[in-house]
Amino acid sequence: MDIKIEKKKGIKALFCKKNIPWALGATLLLFIIWLTLRDNTSTLRVDAQLVNISNVEHGEFNDYIRLTGTVQPMVTVQLTPLESGVVERIVAEEGTQVKRGDVIIEMSNNSLSMQILQSEADLAEKQNILRNTMISMEQERLALKQEKLQLDLEVSRLKRTFEQNESLHNDNLLAREEYLRSKEDYDLAINKRQLVLERQRQDSLYRTSQVAQMEESLFSMQRNMELIRQRVDNLNVKAPVDGEVGMLDAVLGQSLTQGANIGQVNNLSTYKVQAQVDEHYIDRVTTGLTASFERQDTEYEMQLRKVYPEVRNGQFKADFRFTGAAPENIRSGQTYYLNLQLGEAAEAILIPRGSFYQATGGKWIYVVDASGEKAYRREIRIGRQNPQYYEVIEGLQPGEKVITSSYDKFGENEVLILNK
Repeated sequence: MDIKIEKKKGIKALFCKKNIPWALGATLLLFIIWLTLRDNTSTLRVDAQLVNISNVEHGEFNDYIRLTGTVQPMVTVQLTPLESGVVERIVAEEGTQVKRGDVIIEMSNNSLSMQILQSEADLAEKQNILRNTMISMEQERLALKQEKLQLDLEVSRLKRTFEQNESLHNDNLLAREEYLRSKEDYDLAINKRQLVLERQRQDSLYRTSQVAQMEESLFSMQRNMELIRQRVDNLNVKAPVDGEVGMLDAVLGQSLTQGANIGQVNNLSTYKVQAQVDEHYIDRVTTGLTASFERQDTEYEMQLRKVYPEVRNGQFKADFRFTGAAPENIRSGQTYYLNLQLGEAAEAILIPRGSFYQATGGKWIYVVDASGEKAYRREIRIGRQNPQYYEVIEGLQPGEKVITSSYDKFGENEVLILNK
């Protein structure tokens, strides 16, 4: 007897052998449709109370940056020993007011003392030699003078004898040989006197030249002696200008070398303010720019006088000088907060500064929708910035709201759901 097979209905029909391929096909089709139509944007739920929401505004952008500056003397003179030596006494400590020429450090140098003694001995010996030479020359001069006087007398006598013999010879009262002998003696005496005169002239020229050379040599030695004694005075490190002793790197018993940098003297008649500037502004910060700061309800104006070219740790130095009066109680080391004006104020789209910039670099931002329940990631372009605002060049419109707090916990999500 045949059994009648009951036809399956409902959900059981799907699992019939002949319907399984159709069921799998339908399931696959539905999965593909779901993949196509589903929202692929990544989302993250955040607490709206933990984020800062700021308004996008249209207003005046003041192009300035805030700098932290330190007061320093305009003129600082280094202290360097002119001679090597050992520190015997520190006369003026750091912070002491000094006048130009005041002794700050006293030193000693045994080697220099020995040089002075040797130079004094050499000078005394040179002076003694010159003195003996002068005495010898004077004796020689007197001897020549005496010899000339003797010859003058001899010439006078021989001339008288010659004239007498000549008269007698003319009267044939004297032999010719006697007459000629008296004439020859007279001529010889004249020639000898002429030689003595020549010797006196030559001796005078030689003596004058030699004495001049020896006096010049003696003067050089005396000058050298003065310089060496001056070196002793150089063992005292003195203040080069009026001012205040700044850094002083010296202790008792320390051996200091010539030219070593051991400290400085600060001229307190004028001051400058030195600030560190982020290298981001290196192309915009130039000499002549103006800056200002407020202290005790008074605003003071300054001007950028020097920009240092070297960049260290992402910053470079700049010096400012006062264009007007300086604060009455200004002191070295004080800190002033300067507003450095980089350009003229201009109308722009503005958003307040915030921590989001560290994560995005100003390339994108989360924009809150009209409902205030979601925030969407949007590409933007930021231009200039000051301590209060960023200038938005592209991507935002006035009236919109953006999240300006830190994005560190948001990851790369494109949509934020703000839970209130």
